[in-house]
Amino acid sequence: MRALTYQGPYRVRVETKPDPSIEHPQDVVLKVTRAAICGSDLHLLHGLIADTRVGCTFGHEFVGVVEETGREVKNLRKGDRVVVPFNISCGSCFYCQRGLTALCENSNPSSDLASGVFGYSHTTGGYEGGQAEYVRVPFADVGPMKIPEDMDDESVLFLSDILPTGYQAAEMGEIKAGETVVVFGCGPVGLFAMKSAWLLGAGRVIAVDHVPYRLAFAEQYAKVETVNFKEVDDVVLHLRELCGGRGADVCIDAVGMEAEGSTMHKMLGLAKLEAGAPTAINWSIDTVRKGGNVSIIGVYGPPWNLINIGSAMNKGLTLRMNQCNVRRYMPHLLEHIRAGRIDAKGIITHRFPLEDAPHAYHLFAQKRDGCIKCVLAPHGHA
Repeated sequence: MRALTYQGPYRVRVETKPDPSIEHPQDVVLKVTRAAICGSDLHLLHGLIADTRVGCTFGHEFVGVVEETGREVKNLRKGDRVVVPFNISCGSCFYCQRGLTALCENSNPSSDLASGVFGYSHTTGGYEGGQAEYVRVPFADVGPMKIPEDMDDESVLFLSDILPTGYQAAEMGEIKAGETVVVFGCGPVGLFAMKSAWLLGAGRVIAVDHVPYRLAFAEQYAKVETVNFKEVDDVVLHLRELCGGRGADVCIDAVGMEAEGSTMHKMLGLAKLEAGAPTAINWSIDTVRKGGNVSIIGVYGPPWNLINIGSAMNKGLTLRMNQCNVRRYMPHLLEHIRAGRIDAKGIITHRFPLEDAPHAYHLFAQKRDGCIKCVLAPHGHA
């Protein structure tokens, strides 16, 4: 099969690799019909995630058609169309039984950091990703959700990750009716966090970024106020003034380890003296009002960052964070899509055949050509 392969920091290419096969009786092999490039994939591309090995295939956002099933698979059969959560969960361990599928013990037993994840280094289990013509899906009766016959692949593709992730970000903020929410980052997760904040009752949503076309897209797509942090002297002071001097009720970090805005943190991150730049976390802590909530959904690598925990403690803040427990949100968010409350595929700006994946990565990483979200078609044209 053809698949994207990692060749070292900043280098990927499409190569021929062996087709995946059933390795466990609970596996299925999926023919991938659509895959997406996620902002988290850029952390891999840039060499910032530990134990990312040359030759591995990225991709944790995908939908496809069941090609082959293991003998113990009961819920799926050949020909079923499914969308697959990015995190791999067994459904029966201590964490899965509590709905915390992002913390599954059995899909990544060698690490205490997270569950197994498709295409996201050996730190998360070493599973091959879905930016390929075919992919093996373990625990197939647990994660994959069948796609309704009347819905197309792209309408539900983002149920695999970024839509539930944005929704969980808003949910972790415990938004109350009429509250003011500041979302740092106008990428796909940030956009869905903004849409979700409205759904959960926010009275005001403010988006922060520094790329003009992303801010314009957020304003149009999510109907939010916007702030370009490079156009104000002090973004925290500016945001607090916008919120009456007290600060926002809820702040959401939808940026993660490659945040702009602090030269010091960026250099420490590049030198591996920090696990990425915690700029967005610190801005969130400083911007939110006393007694407010900070939700961290942007991806960071372990183990250490220079985070302003003293201010968080003395302001009485609640900080919540996690990889998204995708499977628990999929049915609920499917109904939001079906009802037209969320136009999930409305964030897609670019479509490419799989062979053009390296170009798509470059476009997405460099924020060129108005790129918000790239989708790949492994079989034929996008």
